[in-house]
Amino acid sequence: MSDLQGREASVVEGVNKQLFIGGSWRDAAAGKTLKVEDPSTGQMLCAVADGSVADGKAALDAAVAAQESWAATPPRERGEILRGAFEIITERADDLALLMTLEMGKPLKESKAEIAYASEFFRWFAEEAVRISGRYSVAPNGATRLMTMKQPVGPCLMITPWNFPMAMGTRKIGPAVAAGCTMVIKPAALTPLSMFALTDILTEAGLPAGVLNVVTTSSTGEVMEPLIRDPRLRKLTFTGSTEVGRRLVEQSAEGLLRVSMELGGNAPFLVFGDADVDRAVDGAMLAKMRNIGEACTAANRFIVHESVAEEFAAKLADRMGGMKSGRGVAEDVEVGPLVEAKQRDKVAELVDDAVDAGATVLTGGERPSGAGYFYPPTVLTEVPTSARVFSEEVFGPVAPIFTFSSDEEGLAMANDTEFGLVAYAYTTDFSRAIKVSEGLQTGMVGINQGVVSNPAAPFGGVKASGFGREGGAEGIEEYLETKYVGLAL
Repeated sequence: MSDLQGREASVVEGVNKQLFIGGSWRDAAAGKTLKVEDPSTGQMLCAVADGSVADGKAALDAAVAAQESWAATPPRERGEILRGAFEIITERADDLALLMTLEMGKPLKESKAEIAYASEFFRWFAEEAVRISGRYSVAPNGATRLMTMKQPVGPCLMITPWNFPMAMGTRKIGPAVAAGCTMVIKPAALTPLSMFALTDILTEAGLPAGVLNVVTTSSTGEVMEPLIRDPRLRKLTFTGSTEVGRRLVEQSAEGLLRVSMELGGNAPFLVFGDADVDRAVDGAMLAKMRNIGEACTAANRFIVHESVAEEFAAKLADRMGGMKSGRGVAEDVEVGPLVEAKQRDKVAELVDDAVDAGATVLTGGERPSGAGYFYPPTVLTEVPTSARVFSEEVFGPVAPIFTFSSDEEGLAMANDTEFGLVAYAYTTDFSRAIKVSEGLQTGMVGINQGVVSNPAAPFGGVKASGFGREGGAEGIEEYLETKYVGLAL
């Protein structure tokens, strides 16, 4: 066994693989397990507990039991726990990144970037915990005083995706801890190991028993629906597909839960005729290839002015075609595998559909043979808007290029989707940048930059991309209720 193989085995073996309920690690009630794969080989990494309906109920029971005492914990103490967890994550970044690469597939460099991003949510909300405030005012008639206070929503259910297995956890856990809410979290069955590692870190940092409970399961709908319909649950937060999000919102209506949904995307990447093309290509590489394109914020449609389309396409194809693919644990690898065979098949299907519709492949476009769920970085030109890749989220390393001739046409193409998470635009004209930012029907806009995610900024979308915001000063409000008190004199 090589030194690297030994280290891989060590980080996997060092993670608890049971359910975490009421401050204790335990096997699933039915004794079942589910397999976790290394997507670069298709081989099994380990088995983890496969929770049942009874396990989910036990987790909610623990969260409910801990809610009152946790809500009464001083804000400074809650913030210090988050700060301590931030410091531990930073100290263990290399091992946490390797663990993430093994279970999710992204290159080690990107895993390290996610660990840094994930930890920042804990640092940010550690500081927000002590800034929760209400207000005091005199009623207009002067007879009474009006006071408002902010209090924790209560027990929360969090369902996180596989593509950012730690950051999507810290983005939800951070504000909940800061606000004084207890939690049941259900990580994706494909990538549970990062959440297990994070749970150990929070426990080490001093998070009390019952505040965070973790249930992994291969039967998400069966196990989660009873919790969503349980009258003791007060909030549901979900990151994932729009299709699943719609079902969860329907279920949440019975209990009138506070709900936040971060759903699918179909991000346009606009390049105007006056843009710095080289800078736009740099941004496109970030917006498209971050996380192998498996991100809801990934640029999905490159809408490029006809005057610069040929130059942009050639330069983007040269950059993407030159990227090194392989198993992400190698330091020089830039493109890892997709997370599973099903995801790779969907990407291949969308590319084939575009080619059948008349698109030209500048680079990539053919699924490689061999182990793992790899698909090459691919650039398509002359793509008709009738191709499925214009309306469907590709979630892979594919850049389809469409052209436009006027600002109005480009903006209309960008908005021609049910989704509205993020958009990117490249222009050197300040007035155009403002007009485009105002006209784009998205929750976030990146002007001359290919990454918008920042713990200090509100993350979220409109239309079929969901509602609610995570991060920024707005993020903690999702976990707080406003209470008004009238004081008669």
